Amino acid sequence: MSDYVTTQPLTVAATPLSPADLTKKGESKKPMLLFILLLIMGAVFTGTHLIGDIKQTGLEYSSSLPFILLGVALLAALGFEFVNGFHDTANAVATVIYTRSLPPTVAVVLSGIFNFLGVLFSTGAVAFGIISLLPVELILQAGSSESFVMIYALLFAAIIWNLATWWLGLPASSSHTLIGSIIGVGVANAVMHGRSAMSGVNWGQALNIGNALLLSPIVGFGCAALLLLIMKRLVNKPELYQAAKQNGAPPLWIRSMMVLTCTGVSFAHGSNDGQKGMGLIMLILVAALPVTYSLNRALPQTEVPTIITLAQQSQHLLSRQGAAAPVGQPHDVLATYLRTSERNAQVLPALAQIAGNLGTTLSHYGTLQAIPEEQITTVRNEMYLAAGTIKRLQADPSLTLPAATQQTLQSLKKALDASTQFIPSWVKVAVAIALGLGTMVGWRRIVSTLGEKIGKNPLNYAQGVSAQLVAMGTIGAADAFGMPVSTTHVLSSGIAGTMAANRSGLQMATLRNMVLAWVLTLPAAALLSAGLYWLLISL
Repeated sequence: MSDYVTTQPLTVAATPLSPADLTKKGESKKPMLLFILLLIMGAVFTGTHLIGDIKQTGLEYSSSLPFILLGVALLAALGFEFVNGFHDTANAVATVIYTRSLPPTVAVVLSGIFNFLGVLFSTGAVAFGIISLLPVELILQAGSSESFVMIYALLFAAIIWNLATWWLGLPASSSHTLIGSIIGVGVANAVMHGRSAMSGVNWGQALNIGNALLLSPIVGFGCAALLLLIMKRLVNKPELYQAAKQNGAPPLWIRSMMVLTCTGVSFAHGSNDGQKGMGLIMLILVAALPVTYSLNRALPQTEVPTIITLAQQSQHLLSRQGAAAPVGQPHDVLATYLRTSERNAQVLPALAQIAGNLGTTLSHYGTLQAIPEEQITTVRNEMYLAAGTIKRLQADPSLTLPAATQQTLQSLKKALDASTQFIPSWVKVAVAIALGLGTMVGWRRIVSTLGEKIGKNPLNYAQGVSAQLVAMGTIGAADAFGMPVSTTHVLSSGIAGTMAANRSGLQMATLRNMVLAWVLTLPAAALLSAGLYWLLISL
């Protein structure tokens, strides 16, 4: 192997590229026209399906208030995804644009397509994992004015912080921002209602998400550095380790590697980050149009008898565990258990009652579509309480249930989740559109930071490939486990890892600002959302 490849650090000098340099003069406008056409088609698809969903219920609203609340909240949620495009989606195209492997418009369109595919094929696990952080009251009283205030407060806080860090060119995490905003409104809601601040958030889920967000940058740094060292040892191609040329594209084989890894990161980003706004949009839809979106009307009718059987079996099996005595307020018992995680003697009897109620109701009406308007919210809340309680009981090491009971409860939870945790196709399309628009507007600032301001030498091709491969794998693995991670953190830490492995030097001022933004994001977003919530409630 060549000494240049295996032992020497990058010493190729390169003139830094300004954001203006990254856009070629005379670049074809065809990709942009295609992108605009796709956006128009997506907007038409989204609007027609939303209207179709509303008409399908056959309801006539005497007031325009639900639609006004829906419109404002949807704009806020999509605005969050739009700003998310500034940060995280821009990271997905940063290296391929910086190395001139693709023109910016082509890169953005390609990234948007694979983001859309990632969103389309996503499981929804990340979306509803984020939702599980919210206070129980917000989910059970989704249509109340207070729940709308909480949604507005957390969304506007997330948008404000994301815009501020984007303006400064800092790749702060939209994931951290959203989670911090949720924690802020949860804690504020609990304190303002005279409860302990600790009861305002599902801290167990928050800890799991926090661990994923904390570990993923470490994995990105270490694995990208290791991959670059392995590549230098095995791939004897000096041109792979040169900095991006100021004029002209890299060789075709290098371009192919850069484009392939870019599309992989974009797909993984869509399957993970794209879900974060989808969960909030579903909460908004349930709040504004409960009859239309509380229950999954697309659920096959053949599934309802299965739910009825499982609910009845669960009630019977729990009764055999000494849970036969009725509870005065089973909904309150389970809501308190979900909020505090403190199990008492009433939890199992309350769960048995709720399961029995569901079995009776569904047996009477036969299908989800046949449930009357006035009972839909109650049925949805009972499904949510039952599924959430079962999940919490499964994680309780102090509770021992017979294997048959555990299996039946798990099957019931899965069936109930399918009835309430669903994402219409038009919501996925709307999120993909918002992400794409945000990327098109804000990519330049992030590209400049990742390409030139992390290391003392500009990014080379091998470093870009290594960082993107690791980001793609890390985000994909997190999505498989239903955990949100930050594309920003994984990719930027991966680039830093390659700079360290290549002994290119690190610009400590940029790294200090990035770490500061990462550390401050959670508390800053939490304080901002808590303040907005208090202000809006006080008006």
